[in-house]
Amino acid sequence: MFKSLLAPARLFQLATWAVSFVFASFLIGLGGKVVSELPGVDQRLSVEEFIDTGALAQVRQTADSLEQAQAKLYGERERVNLTLEAASNAYQSQREAFDNWIATRNATTDPAQDPQVLSRTRALDVLKANERRAQETLEAIDGRLLEVQQAMEQNYSAQQELRTAAAVPYERAVFRMELRVFGVRLLITLPLLLLAIWLFTKKRTSKYWPLGRGFVLFALFAFFFELVPYLPSYGGYVRYIVGIVLTAVTGLYVIRAMQRYVAKRAEAAELTETERRQTLGYEEAMKQMSNHLCPGCERQIVGGPQDATNFCVHCGMMLFNDCGKCETRKNAFFQYCPTCGVPAVAGQGA
Repeated sequence: MFKSLLAPARLFQLATWAVSFVFASFLIGLGGKVVSELPGVDQRLSVEEFIDTGALAQVRQTADSLEQAQAKLYGERERVNLTLEAASNAYQSQREAFDNWIATRNATTDPAQDPQVLSRTRALDVLKANERRAQETLEAIDGRLLEVQQAMEQNYSAQQELRTAAAVPYERAVFRMELRVFGVRLLITLPLLLLAIWLFTKKRTSKYWPLGRGFVLFALFAFFFELVPYLPSYGGYVRYIVGIVLTAVTGLYVIRAMQRYVAKRAEAAELTETERRQTLGYEEAMKQMSNHLCPGCERQIVGGPQDATNFCVHCGMMLFNDCGKCETRKNAFFQYCPTCGVPAVAGQGA
């Protein structure tokens, strides 16, 4: 029956956590929308923006003209190469025909003085000259291509020099942009984080704490996912300083909480047993007893329900007593006797 009574409380606790997560998710969505639309936050820079525009335009114009010249020379080379192949094939064919004709000819006169032989020889010389002219033209085109390629390499080196010269102002601009982005996000995130810390330390007992808890979750998300990833690459000092501050604040809170707890336990030790019982909540006392701990000093109970120990040997608080009506030994924090059902206040006995 006791568990059935606690079920609605547990469901309510789960519902409050669900409200906190849903509230935090909507806040995260709204925060991301606001940050993404801030002016200058998502600005992108490139090295070309810091290169001398006049020199860059001249270099690119030269590069375009060199590429056009190279393409034109490649076309001419292809045509000359075809001409050379045709001339070479024609010469080889005519040469083979001439050799075959000489081998089969039965001349009675001197072949060197034969007009037909001289005519065929002159024709072969013309074909060989055509082949040689095509070869020379191809070599000239290759030479011009080599000059164009060398000029293109020099042009590429000039472009690299312009980029190198623009690297310094580009890095400075990136530095300023990263610092601006981080500053904007810090101005938005830091107040949220401070408000979340205040809510966590001051309003945890408020009836509206589920909404405050959702805001705390939102602030933590904003810090770890909207601010920390945007810490500048040069901002190692910023990262360590933020870590030191957060650690110091957390440590200070823990130390003060421990001091308050120790002071509270010291004050409780000076109270009478009746006064200490009044400061204890029923649920808290039952939880401590179920864990075999004294609700008064939170130390281990010597003995147990079946032993004769009725008082805590550490602080003297009564843990077990007898019902005033049926004299059943029971937990001293029971509100009713588990045997006869008489209220513990009405039937209180030593």
